[in-house]
Amino acid sequence: MLRNNTQILNLLALEYNCSPNDFYKSNNIITSVSCNEGQRIYAQKQTFFKMITFGSNVVISADTALHPFLEQYTDGKTGHYLFEIPNLLPIEKELNYHGYTLTQSFHMFLPAVKCEPKKNYQLRWYIDEEIYQFYGDSRFPNAICTEFTETRPDKIVVCAYDNDNIMGMAGCSEDAKGLFQIGIDVMPEYRSMGVGTYLVTVLKNRIIEAGAIPFYGTSVSNYHSWNIAINSGFRPAWIEIAAQRIKQND
Repeated sequence: MLRNNTQILNLLALEYNCSPNDFYKSNNIITSVSCNEGQRIYAQKQTFFKMITFGSNVVISADTALHPFLEQYTDGKTGHYLFEIPNLLPIEKELNYHGYTLTQSFHMFLPAVKCEPKKNYQLRWYIDEEIYQFYGDSRFPNAICTEFTETRPDKIVVCAYDNDNIMGMAGCSEDAKGLFQIGIDVMPEYRSMGVGTYLVTVLKNRIIEAGAIPFYGTSVSNYHSWNIAINSGFRPAWIEIAAQRIKQND
């Protein structure tokens, strides 16, 4: 699935400062950090460490201060096993020495199966500036950003309604040109009714019909979110993890 998606591979190669073919080599790849125009931006500061796998080797983009440790530690190791907790602990220890700590791992999905909605909820669509009315609403921490974000603006939102009550919201942000990340929030009283799957499916289909690429991300333990992704036609594609500065107590 991913091997045939040139746009995704080129984008990730841009972000990891490598060649698209590097993601499928037998050996692990370590590159220097770079800020290339067109890549996804989730933090304003340059990345100190990030690692990705498509299920075989890993590609790591890291500050050169980490390279001696990483070259020795990853040599001869099966790449995807580096995402398991016992193998992440030495990386965490080295990062702590430099004042950083690992983030959570991000499990990313791409559409692989054509799905049509199996239910029929009352929908309302909101585009670009129409989404601003929902900023600051604590009900939607996943579907939209907390505020307008220039580097990954919210572009489309779809809500399912029960009369005037919002049952759930799916939204997408344009994280890179032509690449839209989908998020979903379902109100507690409307969960386990298929609302999440329905909204993600209709939004995914609309993005594809517009000629863009939808993707979906979740954590390793959020199986409610995994099931929504799979039932909406997504399949696991890659895993990423990064580092962030350790917060200092005042």
